[in-house]
Amino acid sequence: MGRLFGTDGVRGEANADLTAELALGLSVAAAHVLAEVGTFEGHRPVAVVGRDPRASGEFLEAAVVAGLASAGVDVLRVGVLPTPAVAHLTGALGADLGVMLSASHNAMPDNGVKFFARGGHKLADELEDRIERVYEEHRTGAPWDRPTGAGVGRVRAYEEGFEEYVAHLLGVLPNRLDGLKIVLDEAHGAAFAVSPAVFARAGAEVVTIGTDPNGLNINDGCGSTHLGLLKGAVVEHGADFGIAHDGDADRCLAVDHTGAEVDGDQILAVLALALRERGELRSDTVVATVMSNLGFKIAMEREGISLVQTAVGDRYVLEEMKEHGYALGGEQSGHVIILDHATTGDGTLTGLLLAARVAQTGRSLADLAGVMERLPQVLVNVPDVDRSRVATSAELAAAVADAEQELGGTGRVLLRPSGTEPLVRVMVEAADSYQARSVAARLADAVKSALG
Repeated sequence: MGRLFGTDGVRGEANADLTAELALGLSVAAAHVLAEVGTFEGHRPVAVVGRDPRASGEFLEAAVVAGLASAGVDVLRVGVLPTPAVAHLTGALGADLGVMLSASHNAMPDNGVKFFARGGHKLADELEDRIERVYEEHRTGAPWDRPTGAGVGRVRAYEEGFEEYVAHLLGVLPNRLDGLKIVLDEAHGAAFAVSPAVFARAGAEVVTIGTDPNGLNINDGCGSTHLGLLKGAVVEHGADFGIAHDGDADRCLAVDHTGAEVDGDQILAVLALALRERGELRSDTVVATVMSNLGFKIAMEREGISLVQTAVGDRYVLEEMKEHGYALGGEQSGHVIILDHATTGDGTLTGLLLAARVAQTGRSLADLAGVMERLPQVLVNVPDVDRSRVATSAELAAAVADAEQELGGTGRVLLRPSGTEPLVRVMVEAADSYQARSVAARLADAVKSALG
């Protein structure tokens, strides 16, 4: 069995790769492993369980709840809420475990299981590996040690979670949003209710799209992976800017008043300057991944802010931030972590702080985002290849070396297997867009040839 856990939990096509049996078994295994490592410390454990609106989330949530309760864990079901809300509530309620059912930005047929440890932090790799081993041992025959009678877990709905999360977000805002007109695209996802509510309570005039989930339309032509609707709505309504989230609302991307995209790098740059101005950017440092645009690095250097880069994945950004006490980090894709107020990427919080900066300065988002100039960057996803051989293929290494020689010091190349989808990502930056597209196309062909 290959490793089940990717960079963001266990993910796959619901009822094919990710079955009710797998979800139940992983939940029981997680309860046993956390008990073995002393997380429960002799008390009756509690778990917070939430989901996004996918149809498959209904039966997967039932499986996870059944697994946890059968292992003696009391369960608080918070219903449809964003991933960062589940993480926040896990910490705020003193729960021992959090579970989120979501495939984030993936299409509707997929779903996923994300575990959070006490405090709302993602599980360490070694704990995930241990959960996999225990799950596999029991799947192949070893019986579970099951509590009976009063020892089984109890399950109840925790409807207070919505308001507690809203109160948390409003408590973080440095200033109100009065006078701003903002379009929100919620991707028919987990933040369809909570995000418009908190922006409105903060004083903004809110226009919404993507707020009618039916279980089947999540991320369907909308949200942070499809910004076309948001661009059109911002221009049509004469809004100051627009904000887009993904299915579980741990991402935030934006468009300015002209409909131009503002990506995660630009959002990080705006927030870095805002935090430094308030004396909250510890060590004058921001953490980003190797996928960040070179223009972001140049801008941070010009502003006297240090940049630390990690492997792709917000968990690695978070690990670096926690280890060194940094306050801000994130990814170009819109995962932004403000560690003083969140343990994971929080798209709603990011959007609120971005809006607060616009309101506080009186400058347009386009003006603020102009702090950095994006170098031409092309990203090509190559499906149906053996992503496990990216680092070992001599043919591919030679193609990359040729590309790097052509680009010289004016660009860079990055190839990496996706941690959440069965494909290889090819990223090329160059001095001009034509060269970036040309090199990326050749490398994509090389990936197909070498790994197909």
